[in-house]
Amino acid sequence: MSVSVKDVALAASVSVGTVSNVLNRPEKVSPATVERVHTAIAELGFVRNDAARQLRAGRSRSIGLVVLDVGNPFFAEIARGAEERAAEENMTVLLGNSDERQDREHAYLDLFREQRVNGVLVSPTTEDLSSLERLRDGGVPVILVDRETSDEGFGSVAVDDIEGGFLAVGHLLEGGCRRVAFLAGPMGIRQVRDRLEGARRAVAQHPDAVLEVIEVPALTVLHGREAGQIIAGRAPADRPDGVFAANDLLAVGALQAFAIMGDIAVPDDIALIGYDDIDFASATVVPLSSIRQPAHLIGYSAADLLLKDLAQPDGDHERAVRFQPELVVRESTRRPR
Repeated sequence: MSVSVKDVALAASVSVGTVSNVLNRPEKVSPATVERVHTAIAELGFVRNDAARQLRAGRSRSIGLVVLDVGNPFFAEIARGAEERAAEENMTVLLGNSDERQDREHAYLDLFREQRVNGVLVSPTTEDLSSLERLRDGGVPVILVDRETSDEGFGSVAVDDIEGGFLAVGHLLEGGCRRVAFLAGPMGIRQVRDRLEGARRAVAQHPDAVLEVIEVPALTVLHGREAGQIIAGRAPADRPDGVFAANDLLAVGALQAFAIMGDIAVPDDIALIGYDDIDFASATVVPLSSIRQPAHLIGYSAADLLLKDLAQPDGDHERAVRFQPELVVRESTRRPR
């Protein structure tokens, strides 16, 4: 038989209202009473009915987070940052993985609405933000993560990906590369398009350089390996001499393909650079150059913006945060001069 609040109140010799205060507003109760109620809770095995509390309050103690790929260490670190900031306010983060699919993103947004979350952090799969607009218009604040927008109704935390793409390809060109390939994920993802735009701007500054785009279905190690096999299958004269991957997972996959084929040396034959600077980028067989994004800080800042929205919906606080990317040079692009 389940234990009720009344049972706890009886065991602790206090009123039901006092038990409620201990659970929700302990600062209003004397320390001795708080200890007595918690002792009763522990002895009886009481578990609060959070669903009922949410119905009464109209909101839960949670915020929702939807990322493009929970298997990508970059997004895992974003989630850790968001959890850290939420925990400071005694809140939790409900994590959803869209897997770069819009239907899954919508399913999580619907679930979060049903769970009465306080707000949502999301890295959108497409330019279509209509489902997020409906969520926002329904009273649930939304913060875009790793993505900017011109819609002032959304807060956002992002990195300048155009500058990141420019830095990556500019580095390859400075190292002597002139036939550059961009390993792109789905073009529907804004970050991929922005990184390509930056790459094109860098190439435009070198009249003797060319840029090839190799698009793959997803930003994973497997698809990076497939793209690397396409490059390795070409005659040496037809291969690029520099590769910029839209994220580190693609770069790692391409590096694996080059190693398997055996006749492509990185960086001597092909210089390779990724994006995100995930933890194991420095631990690959050939340590990987990358464009660093402050993933943990992105997640922390996104949750902080959301909490400010909740505290002051019409407050004059910062609505958009943009971080600058950083070039990290390792052995995968270090060619002898």
